[in-house]
Amino acid sequence: MNRTAKGLLVVALVAVVGMAFRVSWNALRDVATATGADATAATLYPFVVDGLMALALVATLVLTGDARRFALRVLAGYTLASLVLNYVHGLVPELHGRAVDWSRLADWAPANWVLVLLATSLPVGSIYFGSDLVAKVLHHRPAPVAGQDEIPQPTANRLVSDQHESAPEEPTVAAELPAPESADPPVNEPVESAPTLAVAAAESTPRRATGRVPESARTPRPTRTPEQLLDEARSVTADWSDGELTAEAIRKAVRTSSANGRTLRDTLKAERAQEPDEVAA
Repeated sequence: MNRTAKGLLVVALVAVVGMAFRVSWNALRDVATATGADATAATLYPFVVDGLMALALVATLVLTGDARRFALRVLAGYTLASLVLNYVHGLVPELHGRAVDWSRLADWAPANWVLVLLATSLPVGSIYFGSDLVAKVLHHRPAPVAGQDEIPQPTANRLVSDQHESAPEEPTVAAELPAPESADPPVNEPVESAPTLAVAAAESTPRRATGRVPESARTPRPTRTPEQLLDEARSVTADWSDGELTAEAIRKAVRTSSANGRTLRDTLKAERAQEPDEVAA
């Protein structure tokens, strides 16, 4: 649909809503007068009911998620209330006319109490629900369109270079810690793996100079040797069961990287698996 067709559709909607508001005007004004409102209050009463319906309709078009469902409930509730009051206005001939004195909205007393409660509670509800809807619309942040939240490539490269430059070098434990042994190789024999070679290749890639970050702005991080990390992991997990010995738990306990956590886990599990063999020997 082009822009002209959309504009005509909006104009038609506004015209229909305006005519419907005018049709409902007399009924809501007479009902307000019957419940004790003066001339000014009765004139403003249709704006309270049908005006909040228009506000809830706009909020429904703007909001999303739970806020949109709340706006739909408000719109449905006030539409139903306006329908009931217009229906009562058509059933009670005494309500018709410009000068209407106090009269009953229904012959049955409980029904009359319910209708009076409904008519008099709508203005208070308009204050509450209208304020809530306006607050939700003002604080609404539309979801970003796909492709708009992507960082341009030069800026992204600059940010990655800055992170590499400002972050202190962390010892590569995965290349120096003993890998889990099989039945043949000795316990402390280091084994190179494909991830280790990939890390070494990434570290050897030249970086583009982007300026150094002052020492005071860098986050202090203790540098530990692979032996210190392994000793600390042994001490922390001494009373752990085999089910608790996971890479994530070890990483949090010794405060190291995920790769080091996996390597430490494999090494500790290999040591535990070897202990029963040594006892049996």
